[in-house]
Amino acid sequence: MKMYINRSWVNSGNTSEVRSPYSGEIVDSVPNATSEQAEECLQAAERGAAQMARLTASDRYQILMKAADIISGRIEDFARTVSLEEGKPLSEARGEASRMPDLLRLCAFEGSQIRGETLPVDAQAGTRGKIGLTLRVPCGVVLAISPFNYPLLLVLHKVGPALSAGNAVILKPASTTPFSSLKLTQALLDAGLPEDGLQCITGSGSRLGPLLCADSRVRKISFTGSTEVGERLAKVAGVKKLSLELGSNCPLVVLPDADLERVAEATVLGGYVNAGQVCISTQRILVHRKAYADFLSALKPLVEAIKVGDPLVEDTKLSAMISVADAQRVQSWVEEAVSGGARVVTGGERQGAVFAPTIVADVDPQMRISREEVFGPAVAVTPVDTVEQAIALANDSKYGLGAGIFTRDVQTAWRFAREVQCGMVQINWTPLWRADLMPYGGFKGSGIGREGPRYAIEEMTELKTVVFHGIDN
Repeated sequence: MKMYINRSWVNSGNTSEVRSPYSGEIVDSVPNATSEQAEECLQAAERGAAQMARLTASDRYQILMKAADIISGRIEDFARTVSLEEGKPLSEARGEASRMPDLLRLCAFEGSQIRGETLPVDAQAGTRGKIGLTLRVPCGVVLAISPFNYPLLLVLHKVGPALSAGNAVILKPASTTPFSSLKLTQALLDAGLPEDGLQCITGSGSRLGPLLCADSRVRKISFTGSTEVGERLAKVAGVKKLSLELGSNCPLVVLPDADLERVAEATVLGGYVNAGQVCISTQRILVHRKAYADFLSALKPLVEAIKVGDPLVEDTKLSAMISVADAQRVQSWVEEAVSGGARVVTGGERQGAVFAPTIVADVDPQMRISREEVFGPAVAVTPVDTVEQAIALANDSKYGLGAGIFTRDVQTAWRFAREVQCGMVQINWTPLWRADLMPYGGFKGSGIGREGPRYAIEEMTELKTVVFHGIDN
């Protein structure tokens, strides 16, 4: 496939093969953009920003609504593309793809509702004859750098709000999952998006990312990825708006009054969807000692029942991680925990890039499997004695994206919600839950800024103050 730059689908002198994480077979190849092509991309985006700013809110609304209809007719193709390039089971990929049309419609609506306010400037002495108001205007060029794990949904959470707010977008998809973004770009162009309104550039993120982030023509960066990469990009970005959705190791607290069967069922989703490669995946499970043994007994058979295999087989529930190296990393962390005194309740085996769904019990909170971001199909279970200890351990992290608690005590649930240091709290569910309309983002090393169409649009626009003088002279 070709990349889209300056109104054309183009190649470069060098390409990269993209292989299926499960089979290792070549899916297709994409260009590695040159520095000259990156400059061409920036020039086109700058022109595109002027074109997008001239569109009315109604124009943008109609384009995105048409794109939603076009995508609705291509769900199966999008889903199969995701399964091939990312290794996600087809059933999960269909779920991801099927959320796109409504997300685009939501973006279209929120973009049509951008508004300012009147300012009571005459509340200040000496301001008679003056009227003040605010306008929200597009940032200009938005750089969207997306991760591999949700190559449709997380891309659209950046591109949709940016376009609906009247910006031009440079989309840099993950090198391992570029095809979904290229097909999304085609769908938006088919819907009538101005030809310079969106660029989709492919190639090395370590090379293109800093180059694009540092350019002054880019006025807003929306990045999803690791905390380490996010910190590097922030250092080169200069004076521009940043949204960084970064790493996490989300805790789930389970108290003795919880329905343990329901907790176990939720954990199978929260800990193993997309082979655990979700930033809000349930990683650390802090279980009250009174419920500890019963919880492990309830969870083990459900995890062992997860069907592992080819992502294109309909009943597969867990397949390959994004690479063999990532599966090897998870395996080494599990083995390291076991050598330190933890025990594997089930799983722990690896075959290529497929790592079996794994429960590691008796985990010391200082172990790497508890402190770092696993980003794989392994949960770390630790016993606790009190709610206070559970909250303290939940907060003992450099991350702060999401957290969950299972309890029937409303007062305890509210205390947890108030005291846990993270951006999103789930009561009686795991941290892995998201409605596309809600604000999404974290504290501490988990990033800055918020996604969710309404909140992203606010961050992808600038606030302009206008004052009229001499109105009633």
